[in-house]
Amino acid sequence: MEAFNDFLVKIDDFVWGPFMLIILVGTGIYLTFRCGFLSWRTLGYAIKSTLSKEARVAEGEGDVSPFAALCTALAATIGTGNIAGVASALATGGPGALVWMWISAAFGLTSKFTECALALRYRTTNDKGEMLGGPMVTMERGIPEVYGEKAKGFGRVLAILFAVFAVVASFGIGNLTQGNSIASAFNNVSGVSIYAVAAVVFILTLIVVIGGIQSISRVSSMVVPVMAILYFVSALVVICMHIDRLPTAIVDMFRMAFSVQAVGGGIAGSVVAGMMQAMRKGVARGCFSNEAGMGSAAIAAAATTSKDYIKQGYISMTGTFWDTFIVCSVTGLSILTSGAMDKVVVNGETVLQGAPLTIEAFRISLGEAGAWIVAISLALFAFSTILGWEYYGEKALEYLTRSTHITLAYRILFSAVAFIGCITAFDIAWNISDIFNALMIIPNAICMVVMAGPLVKDMKEFDKKRKLPVHE
Repeated sequence: MEAFNDFLVKIDDFVWGPFMLIILVGTGIYLTFRCGFLSWRTLGYAIKSTLSKEARVAEGEGDVSPFAALCTALAATIGTGNIAGVASALATGGPGALVWMWISAAFGLTSKFTECALALRYRTTNDKGEMLGGPMVTMERGIPEVYGEKAKGFGRVLAILFAVFAVVASFGIGNLTQGNSIASAFNNVSGVSIYAVAAVVFILTLIVVIGGIQSISRVSSMVVPVMAILYFVSALVVICMHIDRLPTAIVDMFRMAFSVQAVGGGIAGSVVAGMMQAMRKGVARGCFSNEAGMGSAAIAAAATTSKDYIKQGYISMTGTFWDTFIVCSVTGLSILTSGAMDKVVVNGETVLQGAPLTIEAFRISLGEAGAWIVAISLALFAFSTILGWEYYGEKALEYLTRSTHITLAYRILFSAVAFIGCITAFDIAWNISDIFNALMIIPNAICMVVMAGPLVKDMKEFDKKRKLPVHE
């Protein structure tokens, strides 16, 4: 098992090397400049649209309302990456990793907008009359529409690659790591058997996913807002209890984020890291958390009843804002200000990372009640992510097989793998997820770049038609 994990680490290091960072962040930078920073300039409008009553009302054809589609995407997005992922990034990449999460997310806003808007624009229906969309459908239908029939084969190849990677990734990012973090959190706090936790996760997952997108979106619409507010308020309390350390934490974050040489000390405790380490861990864990550029959220966006694909793109891109700039930020600052980083490295070895590190930060500040808050929040976050990713994987598999007959078997298998995830070694689960996250990004990035032209034109027309405050 150790040899297998070492092998996974080597693959993980390769796929998340400089080349992948350039693809992921570079695509976001290119799209942001290409659209004239409209994604940044309309962020206020996007947030307002998300919270409006109209977003909760079905406007046209589709399976769920725009708000329900966003909640389904957020259910898959706001997960263990916000608690365990951020903590893991800080433990291995230092405080500077949080800065690189912010940087990648700033440009990830445009990537999330692009993939989600295009998914709605080119979606189709399956043999049950349900919506089927996402990057794979955009690649197959959109690329030939823009570039002609000669590009049909190219689009189809990209679509198949993305769908295959998405199906496999659904068992990693959306399943193994989520179940693993739930079991680890409860075992750390209460000592409850991971097998008992695994059984509960399996049963609850199966009960919800059997009902399909309607059931998943209904549960997500109830759970996501409540869990996010509960965790956010609790984290703010932790930060406020150590508010005197906040300025030092922020200074150390930027110092380590842009330091060419490996540095440590200060609020980082004994963690030593340089700019490249902070960048790699920050961008990788940031992607794991907000999924911008991966194309996953686009699958949920395609199910919406929204009539305007540009507007839905703006609503969907707020998922990156809520995930990284709000939830990930309070997690990172809670860890850095609480003093939990002092316990990460003992005798030169990393002994505390992932969910246990976040739990320790809350336990230091709020006692055992704080530990339970993290455990419960993590369980809700991870469980909702399992639900959202079941839908993603199901739709990708549906695209590959061109049939919905395999749906029930996939839902049962997915629930069973959630059980396995609860008892899977931490490093193996994270490394598998990292690898397939990266593989999804490659075809999706190519699709976004080649489809940017028509999309930018429609963005400008929408900006003019709606008379947005940012219109020049």
